[in-house]
Amino acid sequence: MIKYDRLWKTMKERGISQYDLYEHYHITKSLLDRFRKNLNTEVYTLDRICTILDCNIEDIVEHVPDEKQEEQENNREQENS
Repeated sequence: MIKYDRLWKTMKERGISQYDLYEHYHITKSLLDRFRKNLNTEVYTLDRICTILDCNIEDIVEHVPDEKQEEQENNREQENS
């Protein structure tokens, strides 16, 4: 799963609010909602956010393995042992 929790921390560190993003940088409120819900986002959008915040992708995105996926991988490893 991709999580955007780091986005909010980076925005705070840079002094950029959600209001700034949609008022000055034309980032839609629905896109901000997608970030809040950890939904799919285009790479182009992530690139724009990184440019606006002057940060790297890892400052706004984090990969967290899904429990089911992790469980399946562990089962495969046990089967192969």
